[in-house]
Amino acid sequence: MAEKLLEIRNLKQYFNEGKANEVRAVDDISFDIYKGETLGLVGESGCGKSTTGRSIIRLYNATDGEVIFDGVNVHGKKSKSDLKIFNRKMQMIFQDPYASLNPRMKVLDIIAEGLDIHGLTKNAKERKDRVHELLETVGLNKEHANRYPHEFSGGQRQRLGIARALAVDPEFIIADEPISALDVSIQAQVVNLLKELQEEKGLTYLFIAHDLSMVKYISDRIGVMYFGKLVELAPADELYKNPLHPYTQSLLSAIPLPDPNYERTRVRKSYDPASHNYQDGEEIAMREVTPGHFVFCSEREFESLKLTSAARV
Repeated sequence: MAEKLLEIRNLKQYFNEGKANEVRAVDDISFDIYKGETLGLVGESGCGKSTTGRSIIRLYNATDGEVIFDGVNVHGKKSKSDLKIFNRKMQMIFQDPYASLNPRMKVLDIIAEGLDIHGLTKNAKERKDRVHELLETVGLNKEHANRYPHEFSGGQRQRLGIARALAVDPEFIIADEPISALDVSIQAQVVNLLKELQEEKGLTYLFIAHDLSMVKYISDRIGVMYFGKLVELAPADELYKNPLHPYTQSLLSAIPLPDPNYERTRVRKSYDPASHNYQDGEEIAMREVTPGHFVFCSEREFESLKLTSAARV
């Protein structure tokens, strides 16, 4: 069995906690990520996907719960040296390739920033050579090192963001909607690059997105979020073939296909949370309906889903 790299236990991220305008952006979610895999995290805008990623990497201090990385609780009390080690092991690729790069810095210094912080090069020549190597790794040229971010296209800027994340040789990368700001023609290039780098370097990804077709292409398993809750988690193929939660079914029904006949007859399912008709005191939790396929449901729904899944076999 694959080794766990990251364990999320009852993670909560509330804003304005205890006030009338409290926002439960991430509300008591738990899941694991295994070494070498890509876990996709999907859901509509505002469901808590990006907040989950930012809480994992400590851009936000979690309201409650644990993030255990390599056996260590990320949100426990940490010294500066502990945080430095953690920050080297875990990196993030941000959604907006325009806003995530300092416009006043040359590419050489942007990519080398992590090298400088962690003291990974001995002199200016080694620093420059390492940046050139990283640029070539992500499909750019070493001549690009002397340019500024505004001189690049959106796809090239995202490649710069990937090079910056790779500079410190991380084990785990959170890719926060890394293709949403890019043209469709460029999206596949960036995703293919991420897959190639994963194979070469043994990387582990949390891939956050709302493009379900692209998430299926890159992910080993997929988690679905709705209003701060994780409502379904399953292997990618299983989730698409046999979505069990009504919200997941709603999302998948909205995916267009390049087939005019299918599109003419496609019926989009809507999701109404009230349709669950939960009773007072009924416990709603993540339950394993089939091996590796978890659904956020009541005991009553769980028994019904088990029967339905057994009938499909």
